[in-house]
Amino acid sequence: MRSSTAVRRTEQWFVRQGAPTMIEGYGFLTHVLPRMLPVLAFITVGSLAWLVPLRAAGAGRWVLLGVIVVVMVAAWALLSVFVRRLPTFSRRTTFLLVGVYAAMPLAVPLLQLVIDDTITAPGEELFGLVGFAVFFGVAFVATMVFTTYGLAGLVRAAIRFTLHDLRNSVYLLGRALPPMLFVTLFLFFTGELWQAMNQLSWQRVSLVVLLFAAITVLAAAARLRDEIGRVEQDLRPEVLALACKGTPLAGVEVAEPLQPKRLTGRQLRNLLVMLATRQLVQAAVIGLALFAFFVLLGLIVVTPAVAEQWIGAPPVMSPVLGLPAAMLRNATLFAAFGSMYLSVTSMSDNEHRRQFFASVLERVERTLAVRAVYLDVRKQVRD
Repeated sequence: MRSSTAVRRTEQWFVRQGAPTMIEGYGFLTHVLPRMLPVLAFITVGSLAWLVPLRAAGAGRWVLLGVIVVVMVAAWALLSVFVRRLPTFSRRTTFLLVGVYAAMPLAVPLLQLVIDDTITAPGEELFGLVGFAVFFGVAFVATMVFTTYGLAGLVRAAIRFTLHDLRNSVYLLGRALPPMLFVTLFLFFTGELWQAMNQLSWQRVSLVVLLFAAITVLAAAARLRDEIGRVEQDLRPEVLALACKGTPLAGVEVAEPLQPKRLTGRQLRNLLVMLATRQLVQAAVIGLALFAFFVLLGLIVVTPAVAEQWIGAPPVMSPVLGLPAAMLRNATLFAAFGSMYLSVTSMSDNEHRRQFFASVLERVERTLAVRAVYLDVRKQVRD
């Protein structure tokens, strides 16, 4: 009984660590869908807000909206407590839950037609129905992906390591910023670039930033896959005992070394996401620091008269900070480029990889060691 409880609690530990795919027999119906319930219930109840402004008016409308919000939060909280125990549903219950969720995009618009007195064009009704269905479908797929790979746990872990990443980022900036500035510093003071940034919209600047982010993700995926391949699974008893400290398997005695278990494609992707999340958090921290650096540099060097001379007209001022918009867009552009450059550097340089990936790789090694003990205990329970 104790071993069975330890196995179940270890599965919960995998979920909190952002590595739920390490659970043996991990599947959509048995593990993913039950943990999706809080989000699905939140969206289902929230869809009722579509109906509120149609008949209610004045203060009554806000009261109804408030009730819906309270019910949404209550459903999320109650179901979150329920799914922490990793419940399993029968096939009939699974089909019922998915059917209720799938019926909401049709049920809510039909209910709208029943209670609404206003007459709308058939085209508008069809457009609203299709948009509602697309929203529910996208929300379902996104929730499934986030739940399958434990992204919520990974985000929480990334937040916990933010201060650690900040210290590492300062070290990385001190090592890599000088050579990067040698390439980008003169471009920052290019008049043609200031003219382009003065006219370029923030939407297009955002697309450029997303392009740099995509390059960072692709580089991280290629490099981190090699890092996962280098992770050594040392499964000696003393190593396993040290890895299991602070987990539900603490105190489990392993008499002899265990053999590493082959990882599935889904498990490898989960570990890849675990490493990439930390890499992206570090890139975001570096990007913010570079943005502040370039804004400060622009304030010191580029006076309003110089900016007007480069642009050829009075610069457009940002309504948020009261600074030239071209300066902020330039800083954003170079921060995104510098963040990409430093992220790739940290993965390609051996010293940087040891400095910034050591703790992350240790976490992966610990997860694999705990998984080995978990599989061994689980086998003993079943036998």
